[in-house]
Amino acid sequence: MLKNYFKIAIAVLRRRKFFTFISLFGISFTLTILMVATAFIDKIANDDYPDKKRDRSLYVAHIELRGKDAMNSTSPSYYFLKHFVGSLKTPVKMAISSQFRSTNTYVNNRKIVINYKYTDASYWDVTEYKFLEGKAITSQQVANAEHVTVISEDMKNEYFGGDAGPVVGKYIEADNVKYRVCGVVKNIPITAYFFYADIYLPYTVAKNDFNKDKGYMGDFNAILLAANKEDVPKMQQEFDAMVPKIPMPNKLFNTLYTHADTYIVGFVRTGNETKSGVMYVLIALVIFALFVMLLPTLNLVNINVTRIMERSSEIGVRKAFGASSQTLVYQFIAENLILTFLGGIIGVVLSVIAMYFINNAKLIANLDLTLNFTVLLFAMLICIFFGLLSGVYPAWRMSKLNVVTALKA
Repeated sequence: MLKNYFKIAIAVLRRRKFFTFISLFGISFTLTILMVATAFIDKIANDDYPDKKRDRSLYVAHIELRGKDAMNSTSPSYYFLKHFVGSLKTPVKMAISSQFRSTNTYVNNRKIVINYKYTDASYWDVTEYKFLEGKAITSQQVANAEHVTVISEDMKNEYFGGDAGPVVGKYIEADNVKYRVCGVVKNIPITAYFFYADIYLPYTVAKNDFNKDKGYMGDFNAILLAANKEDVPKMQQEFDAMVPKIPMPNKLFNTLYTHADTYIVGFVRTGNETKSGVMYVLIALVIFALFVMLLPTLNLVNINVTRIMERSSEIGVRKAFGASSQTLVYQFIAENLILTFLGGIIGVVLSVIAMYFINNAKLIANLDLTLNFTVLLFAMLICIFFGLLSGVYPAWRMSKLNVVTALKA
């Protein structure tokens, strides 16, 4: 039966090539947009390099102070994280790092933009960077404020040249200071803002003394690591119990908000302290997906209705020879699903091509989009959605055709 449906579907597609082109283009183009978007979201949400311990980690990235006539919202300071968050008993380790900053340097009269990040020693214990050369910054080097750095693979190639060979022990200049390279790591996409940088420096070499600055506001993040994933709820409860006990920094403020979130919740937190932001993001993604699919779906419905009117004689003959409305509905939906899956195959090919060009264009630093199982599953679900949604109404219209009227057409 399915074989016959497939043969009929192919014959129908060949009959009106222009309508077929419009249908396949709408399906494949829409699918390409959604698959590339899904690959991007999947890269942000599921890529755990170098954050391999994510299932037993919580992330502190925001602090907000509110008062009657004042509000300040930003990232916490090193002092706040070390003094208050560092007092928690449940975490076995706390990694502190700054957000990346940018500076310019010049090599052979060529300007290079360097994004640098400060870290403490525990940062290299909590994260699991892949070292291509050398090793991480040690606790002794941090304590001694040694001018050492771990650099990314891209920065090695850009600063020293692609054929430079091993660079551990060589020096790289940033912000008019020379740092000795102690390690080279695999690149991190800029979308992983907790971890991305071109070079990583000990926080003790910064021009500001973060230990002496007693303010709560800064540009640091912290990762709290539990002994196992079962301890994560306990760690979060301890953090939430600690926050109300933190004294206000001055009289301007009377309320302090900060959160230890899971990775995704922390990534999308909006600043609204009653909601994490996850629901807003999900609603926005659903609206976007529905909007992108709505126009091609309506277009496909109209084309399918037109095809039905052209096939009214065929439908009338089949009904006259005893074909039931249910059989005709099944046939048309099967034909529509075949059309949709053909468009889906084209969409997958176009998605691979689009991802290839996006990756090579380097529109987002170190972002490498891939067509993985999650993205393919999403594509299959879209194809089924397209096939059913655009086929049910035309199939219903076909089943209601009167035999006599159909044969006269």
